[in-house]
Amino acid sequence: MYGAPNFPYAKKIMLLGSGELGKEVILEAQRLGIETIAVDRYEHAPAMQVAHRFHVIDMLDEQALRNVIALEKPDFIVPEVEAINTALLVDLEAQGQCVIPTAKACQLTMNREGIRRLAAEELGLPTANYEFADSLAQLRAAVEQIGLPCVIKPIMSSSGKGQSICRTESDIETSWTYAMEGARTKLPRVIVEEFIHFESEITLLTVRSVSGTFFCPPIGHVQKDGDYIESWQPHAMTAVQLERSQSIAQTITDALGGRGIYGVELFLGPNDQVWFSEVSPRPHDTGMVTMVSQEWSEFALHVRAILGFPIESIRQWTPGASYTLKATQSMEHYQVSGVTEALTVPGTQVRVFGKPSAYPGRRIAVALSSGETVSQARERAKEAADKLGLI
Repeated sequence: MYGAPNFPYAKKIMLLGSGELGKEVILEAQRLGIETIAVDRYEHAPAMQVAHRFHVIDMLDEQALRNVIALEKPDFIVPEVEAINTALLVDLEAQGQCVIPTAKACQLTMNREGIRRLAAEELGLPTANYEFADSLAQLRAAVEQIGLPCVIKPIMSSSGKGQSICRTESDIETSWTYAMEGARTKLPRVIVEEFIHFESEITLLTVRSVSGTFFCPPIGHVQKDGDYIESWQPHAMTAVQLERSQSIAQTITDALGGRGIYGVELFLGPNDQVWFSEVSPRPHDTGMVTMVSQEWSEFALHVRAILGFPIESIRQWTPGASYTLKATQSMEHYQVSGVTEALTVPGTQVRVFGKPSAYPGRRIAVALSSGETVSQARERAKEAADKLGLI
């Protein structure tokens, strides 16, 4: 354990997972006088750098996780990553511990099989066709059933790790190996999804609070290898698509329950089609754009909802966009260069996450820009991000 002593009269939030999204949650909680504890599997994670205290443990280890929770006695446990022993969270919630949004939500959404079966089989939401596979042989059979091309993902991973598009039969073994390498669990299981020819994909941030359920304006985004590159708000869509998206988001988040923000990912197609893709029971990486586009960012909304504070409405101030800086090589020590130049772009902010090391594909920083139009905001964010680099 590291950090400041206890604050005996403050409410206490324990964050399980301490990346760049968790860092912003910690900062928002502290603005409201909350004591904060960050937990992750490695030292010097971004949220640990601003939390009052932090712990380094394997969060899949039931006893290690149980010990740190017993030591800190948090008022709220706030999971921020997939690789957590969710069975323990279910047990602790049954004993009266407050898990955000709920232990059930964390258990289902951090496993692609659980959330897909809930959405498609229990709630009847429109999704891509899918199959599951526990071995390479089963994967070949699943691909034959779904058809090519298809998308193959580990049932538990983060930031698109292990996800690939399988276009030919010769890709199947490569996709299986890649999925196993990117998985956040030792269980050899993948989901095989029909490849939907969508026109765009969005994140609909959905906030469950004491004041009711609210939706942020839709966020458009571009992904590569399952991980987002850029996002913008608002995303243009028809009134029918927006209504259908909000209905899907309301249905899935009502089923999961609790309070806090959910990131509901959806595909948009022709003729006002909308498909459910995934849902995260926490702030979403594409939602970092809300730090420049909304009156309250997704992180501020999450904390307000967690604490039971009212939310009057969600107001967007201006069109905004985000564009990421990712590492292209492994570096034990690095600096982010070009920040001065990036900040010369009008309406732009830069967030450097402070991750202790870099490796190919790891998100290191993000440029956030506002503009008079979405197009202008996107151009500015891309221009600013292009000025950033690692040295």
